[in-house]
Amino acid sequence: MTAQKKFVYWFSEIDKDDGALVGGKGANLGEMYNLGVPVPPGFIISAGAYFHFIEENKLKDRITEYLKITDKNRPESYTESSEKIKKLITSSPIPPEISREVLKAYARLGGLKDVYVAVRSSATAEDLPDASFAGQQRTFLNVKGDARLMIAVRECWASLFEPRAIFYREEKGFDHFKVGLAIPVQKMIQSLLSGIIFTCDPVTGEKNKIVVDVIYGLGDLIVQGEVTPDHYLIDKSDFAIIRKIPSVQKVQLAKVNDRTIKTEVPRSKQNKPKITDKEAVKLAKMAQKLHQHYFFPQDIEFCLDKKRKIFIVQTRPVTTLKESKENSWEIKQMEKVENEIEEKKEILSGQPASPGIGWGPVVLINSKKEIRKVKTGDILVTSMTTPDFVPAMKKVSAIVTDKGGLTSHAAIVSRELGVPCIVGTINATKILKNDFVITVDGTHGKIYKGGLKTKTKIIDPIFSSESEKVSGNIKIATKLYVNLADHSLADSTAGKNVDGVGLLRAEFMMAEIGEHPKKVIKEKRQKEYIDKLAERMGIFCRAFGNRPVVYRASDFKTNEYQSLKDGDLYEPQESNPMLGFRGAYRYIVDEKVFSLELEAIKKVRNKMGLKNLWLMIPFVRTPGELLQVKKIVTSEGLIRSNSFKLWMMVEIPSNVILLEEFLKVGIDGVSIGSNDLTMLIMGTDRDNNEVASVFDERNPAVLWALEKTIKICNKNNITCSICGQGPSEYADLVEKLVEFGITSISVNPDAIERTRELIYNAELKIISN
Repeated sequence: MTAQKKFVYWFSEIDKDDGALVGGKGANLGEMYNLGVPVPPGFIISAGAYFHFIEENKLKDRITEYLKITDKNRPESYTESSEKIKKLITSSPIPPEISREVLKAYARLGGLKDVYVAVRSSATAEDLPDASFAGQQRTFLNVKGDARLMIAVRECWASLFEPRAIFYREEKGFDHFKVGLAIPVQKMIQSLLSGIIFTCDPVTGEKNKIVVDVIYGLGDLIVQGEVTPDHYLIDKSDFAIIRKIPSVQKVQLAKVNDRTIKTEVPRSKQNKPKITDKEAVKLAKMAQKLHQHYFFPQDIEFCLDKKRKIFIVQTRPVTTLKESKENSWEIKQMEKVENEIEEKKEILSGQPASPGIGWGPVVLINSKKEIRKVKTGDILVTSMTTPDFVPAMKKVSAIVTDKGGLTSHAAIVSRELGVPCIVGTINATKILKNDFVITVDGTHGKIYKGGLKTKTKIIDPIFSSESEKVSGNIKIATKLYVNLADHSLADSTAGKNVDGVGLLRAEFMMAEIGEHPKKVIKEKRQKEYIDKLAERMGIFCRAFGNRPVVYRASDFKTNEYQSLKDGDLYEPQESNPMLGFRGAYRYIVDEKVFSLELEAIKKVRNKMGLKNLWLMIPFVRTPGELLQVKKIVTSEGLIRSNSFKLWMMVEIPSNVILLEEFLKVGIDGVSIGSNDLTMLIMGTDRDNNEVASVFDERNPAVLWALEKTIKICNKNNITCSICGQGPSEYADLVEKLVEFGITSISVNPDAIERTRELIYNAELKIISN
């Protein structure tokens, strides 16, 4: 890898699509900063700096050797491997070209004075919709001075190989050397209060609720689960507080002199509510705006300074959210078990953190050194879990902790693993004894004496692996596709029961390459660019075998192109890029740039032999534009056939109104981009918080456009799909689409199983009628 010219980016230069450059956390910090959300100011050391550090020090081969000693049956092996790798990284020098740029940015952030900063980790594969890397890497608070900053940077890089991080990547099938680490550096807020907000109920999956958890001091203790937070459950419809559970907090994390240490909460405050009801509602409203902006439930970290000013320090998708399924297989199984439980004696209770029921012998764990004692089927009982517990957590039937809330490590990881969990019991480690058989009801937060007669080991209405098997085996007539962008998810997603990729986004791959295409053309490096793009396309095509992969050609807007290397030299300044120089019109004007994509497609199909790659053209304003683009595609040797289909996005009102004319040009299918279509039909900028609440893909005007599009396509025997966010979020919209007669539905990876069942039920309803 050649040295990257730029290793540091300010928040103002970053948005949510820059995950490959600055990781999920970094991208969202930039996005929020540019939205005007109150975010502590800062800059980000890019993932490119990490990769450059690894390459310059020639660490890859040595790290690979240390990784070979890991063994899933020997959890302590992950700690052994981790310690060796971290020592290797922290003892290697940071290249001067990186340190110069970082220290220059630090000086600018502090106005040429040393300031306290938070040095945070942001993995480039972090916070993907079906994977949560959150909490695996380290954060350093109250760092001050050049020397301490550079030490913290190296420690952050090393934390990419914490035991849990190694284990998690291996479980999810991520290549250790394709996951990078960016480092946000922010001015430190000396928090009076910290907390986490979920814009849905993470335990029940209810999307009409908001959860607010808050503690005294800095936020690390709430994530670690070391303290139990005050808990608020708020109704989204009117922001009424449904439930308020205060907690006693005796210790907090705070800065004392130059150190971040645990201190005693003043006794006068230990039993008092930490925020007012008015502040809880204000936090909920801020969180809901972020949910509306991202179109997906959010997990948000916040803090209040000593003047009680609110700052948002992180947002990410709720990666563990699933939908419960009424009358499904697992609900019936749960009913059987609950009948058994009614006869049992309740011995303890706490806060439900991960739904389901598990039973078995208790194993008390007091530290990470004891996790080797955990056997498959045990009930793990501990004060609180840490990342080192993860290999053991995967084995157990249920987890019980003394401390923590819905946002603690134990709660989040349990929900992801699908293991029943109860947190905040206060004294489970004192009441429960080793080998004592208990039943844990994670749905209701209750613990019972003895086990169950039912043969099924764990019954879980929301996360059951049996549920996925049942949903995965359901046969449906409507094709179910998946939306993808990141090639690291290709193999794992291809293993799910989907009919192909309905939307392969070009932008993520082009952002990974990182250079403006015109720069590449000017320097006569077209072959290098084509090879890189084709390599990434090929990963998806190989993973999905004979199933189609519909590649949507690049739809960068001018402001997004400007974020690529030297992009500002080639892009015009537009007041409204959303309606500007983009899509099909751009291919006609910049035919040489478009040809790079077409050459990459040809390489994948002709040289790699992967004939399942199709092409989709976005943002086509007129039939004339479509005709011109089709001529360019054909002139490049890409001719429509049984193995090569040409699709068009329907995302502009003119596409719906003149659809018959567009179809006459000659295409094989359309895919409805319901995000842009809804915005343009309703005149609503979904990126504008002031009006984002109006955005709704189920609005009657939008439904009319969807039905009209589907009916016209059916009349002309043309494939009609949809790839917007709506079907991933709204069950009633899926039913409507099936009712209208849509050919296929393409959803996010996390929505595959529930969408298959929704389609099945909708089709069954049609047949029954």
